Amino acid sequence: MALTDNTYAKPFIVDKNLGANLDPDETDLTRTNSDGEPVVELTQEQKYVFDSKGWVLIPGVLTENEVKEVREFGYQLRNDPDSIPEHERSPLGGPMQQLADHPLVVGFMNEFVAYPALASQDCYGFRMESCSLMYRTIGDTPFGPHNGNGLWRFPGDSHFYHCVPGRAHSGLTRVVWELNPVKEGQGGTLFVTASHKAVYTAPPSIQDPDSPLWDTYSCPAGSLMFFTEAITHSSSAWTNTENDRLAIFSCYNTVDTKWHDWDPHPQLLESMPPKRRTLFRPVHAANNLISLEDA
Repeated sequence: MALTDNTYAKPFIVDKNLGANLDPDETDLTRTNSDGEPVVELTQEQKYVFDSKGWVLIPGVLTENEVKEVREFGYQLRNDPDSIPEHERSPLGGPMQQLADHPLVVGFMNEFVAYPALASQDCYGFRMESCSLMYRTIGDTPFGPHNGNGLWRFPGDSHFYHCVPGRAHSGLTRVVWELNPVKEGQGGTLFVTASHKAVYTAPPSIQDPDSPLWDTYSCPAGSLMFFTEAITHSSSAWTNTENDRLAIFSCYNTVDTKWHDWDPHPQLLESMPPKRRTLFRPVHAANNLISLEDA
């Protein structure tokens, strides 16, 4: 018999009290972002790819005009930061701010990071905990394999990956917006696919960027990539002579956990729509379901 979406059984997820089952269909995960746009849920294929590989690429998410606007701000931020008001002087400033809770980002986080008890239609069930601008050009040769083996890490580490049949939780999760084209093997992020579930120590060949252990990708400008920080990954030498690498690297996490020592500028935070501000609420679980009156 051919499989269809209807053949997938619901996962049994242990809720907070007494081993009760948390039914995903009865949760109130956020359905619109702070701009009122409907959240875009991941397809079954995208969920499967991310869970099995530890990373997933969604090409060409942004329109040409959106890419142009965000890219121009990115180069201004890098080359002439003093021309930008201080509180906007970050990859959360200007037109980049709307990418923080883009409908696809919210859809992904609802699936792999959010805690349903701390989500509502006014409040995201996850946090954003870092945001940086990545710039690479010819001659930049960074390579430093790190992370991996996420199934076996304690939760306080943040770099973990937990799963049961039908459901997975990614822990600390990276979101990358590629603002220029990336050619395969010419400087994109490297991954040891599926190493977030590895049970063995990485071999010495992991230190060779040309090892067949490493996978990478190509994509047009405006593409979106997600990867769990539990996967072994690395930056690589940029060799693309046609354009530099310009990308936004952000991290998301559960509401009660924070790995990075980073917060947005207070004035920038104050200027955000109330729902977007809930991405940066205090790091704790108890009594941390925010309403619009609180945000």
